[in-house]
Amino acid sequence: MAHTRLDLLIFGATGFTGQFVVTEIVRLAKEHGNLTWGIAGRNIDKLKAALDKSSEKTGVDLSTIPIVLADVKDEGSLKEMAQKTKVVINCCGPYRFFGEPVVKACVENGASHVDVSGEPQFMESMQLKYHKAAEENGVYIVSACGFDCIPADLGTIFLQKHFEGGLNSVEIFLKPGAIKTDKKIKRGAAIHYGTWASAVYGLAHANELSSIRSKLYPQRLPAFQPKLKPRPVIHKNEVVNGRWCLPFLGADRSVVMRSQRHFYDTGKERPVQVCTYMVVQNFLAVIGLIIFGAFFLLMSNFELGRKILLQYPKLCSFGFVSHEGPPEEQEKHTVISIIFHGKGWSEKEKADSLLPNKTVISKITLKSPGYGFTATAVILSAVMILKESKNMPSSGGVYPPAAAFAKTSLIEELMKNDAKFEVISTLTDPGQKA
Repeated sequence: MAHTRLDLLIFGATGFTGQFVVTEIVRLAKEHGNLTWGIAGRNIDKLKAALDKSSEKTGVDLSTIPIVLADVKDEGSLKEMAQKTKVVINCCGPYRFFGEPVVKACVENGASHVDVSGEPQFMESMQLKYHKAAEENGVYIVSACGFDCIPADLGTIFLQKHFEGGLNSVEIFLKPGAIKTDKKIKRGAAIHYGTWASAVYGLAHANELSSIRSKLYPQRLPAFQPKLKPRPVIHKNEVVNGRWCLPFLGADRSVVMRSQRHFYDTGKERPVQVCTYMVVQNFLAVIGLIIFGAFFLLMSNFELGRKILLQYPKLCSFGFVSHEGPPEEQEKHTVISIIFHGKGWSEKEKADSLLPNKTVISKITLKSPGYGFTATAVILSAVMILKESKNMPSSGGVYPPAAAFAKTSLIEELMKNDAKFEVISTLTDPGQKA
């Protein structure tokens, strides 16, 4: 009898993010047609404990869920893992160290792959190395399917769809999370150590990006006008009610730009220009973040500094990061919002004859943004590959989220799961000649 692959397999199920995914998949697998799923990792006892923990939380007996032993250092085990599933949900980071062997095994053995990476070097090098092979083998490799960077990438697509004209540029503002509850809950760190480690190594190797991008995109895009100019490093912004803003240095912009480049290369669609910012509570916080940013940059750029950052994350982050991650109740009640400020034309065909004459502001609101939303988003991304591949580009390949899922129902599915996408305001002026 032919071997039947599982629909989904969670690799790295015993990690902090992986445990969230294991718990969330119990609900989502049932809602999407009783999908078959299993978990994978290198330690059988820890894998069983992960199932027990999720079973306790969900009230569902998970004792019969398949367990697959696999280790990133054992190529044979990764091959066997990939052959047992249709889609691998890879929660094992930092991806610059542990990601490529899993991607390679998936591409070579017919399994699609989604992950929650926020590491541009990893994501772009995977596209450079494996896009053609993935396309030929009919599998999809999609990174950044979590909080970093699904909201920014799909939020830009949402804005484009609701702009009703030609969108030229979007400024994205990440507003800090607020705990929404009257309950007294235990508070702790906001970020888990794994996310911190990825940021440390990503910044340390940022100089690799130029070489990767020159190979990935040997031809530069045309110079579309008007050009979106970055705001001053420190500024008050009218879009977010005059609050202080700083540049947001995460992977969001690079991921959105890769999706926009895909739309241009495959359909000659005008790419949206993007700048990303972080909203800060007050000027004192601005100064604190600048000092911390300078410290983090300095320490990340030499070996001893990285060792200190990784050995003492809680101390170096002033309690923002820990090996334990955020307490479950804190994560559950945290709400965050992202504002999208789009400018363009009321009619696409007037893009070359008029200055931008239309502004649309949209917003995404997320509950449990760091890890709860991430678990939901990466599972639903995998479900899109299983159920809506006909609406995805080509027959396979390596893509950022919006490039992969723009024509699927992923946004609608996220909205069914506590992610709110909405248009806040629309303003159209008569316009002026360019």
